[in-house]
Amino acid sequence: MTPEQYVQQKAAASGSSFYYAFLFLPKPRRAAITAFYAFCREVDDVVDEVTDPGVAHSKLAWWRTEVAKAFAGQPSHPVTKALMPLAAGHGIEPGHLLAIIEGCQMDLDQTRYLDFPGLQRYCHLVAGVVGEVAARIFGQTQAQTTEYAHRLGLAFQLTNIIRDVGEDAMRGRIYLPVNELQQFDVKANDILKRSYSDRFTALMQFQAARAHRLYDEAFALLPDADRRAQKPGLMMASIYRTLLREIERDNFQVLHQRVSLTPLRKFWLAWKVQALGTL
Repeated sequence: MTPEQYVQQKAAASGSSFYYAFLFLPKPRRAAITAFYAFCREVDDVVDEVTDPGVAHSKLAWWRTEVAKAFAGQPSHPVTKALMPLAAGHGIEPGHLLAIIEGCQMDLDQTRYLDFPGLQRYCHLVAGVVGEVAARIFGQTQAQTTEYAHRLGLAFQLTNIIRDVGEDAMRGRIYLPVNELQQFDVKANDILKRSYSDRFTALMQFQAARAHRLYDEAFALLPDADRRAQKPGLMMASIYRTLLREIERDNFQVLHQRVSLTPLRKFWLAWKVQALGTL
């Protein structure tokens, strides 16, 4: 299997909403975003799939070394072999990849966040930086597009957190800020026990409202000059925001299940943005 085949398989197998947006890109940009996304999946899988924390720490340390070697011209992993020939041409720097690894490291070292600013730091590393690199690959020409990408990445990550509350709790992680749990009188134990209540619903409505504000802020920040190039990000936004609205319609039944959209619906939402420009 070639490095290019490896990253294609890694991206497609994830079933992520991101993959559907990649389909509409011209081939060189599609190759770059696929390799970059495969890197993100590799380091994220260390946290989600490795049960021994010591082993996970070692694997992330290996990835840090691999990033340094790759940018020095000596990649050894199929993902870095696929990514390196495309990195310079799309503005991908070592700091971007190391930031994503740092975010995954936070998942190993921290299972609670005291307040939203603390959570926001984590979201920046695992989603904002991803958005920044993606915007460059898509063809960013305006500096302000970076701020749009950071804001949109934060909205995506908050949507993920809302969707995955129950699943994350099973792994011992609660991303909802502690002071907001206290504000709505929701105990961590209620979440761990999958216990629904009006208080939990109010807490989740608060989380969803913040995510919606961030989507609106992101769209307002996107310069008109870059709107066409950034269509893949807008496709992802359409898919993610539709998912958030589905969760809201389902009254935040996220403790015992993972709400998702069908592949056909994701493709349809992506196509609508591509063909009609409508979110």
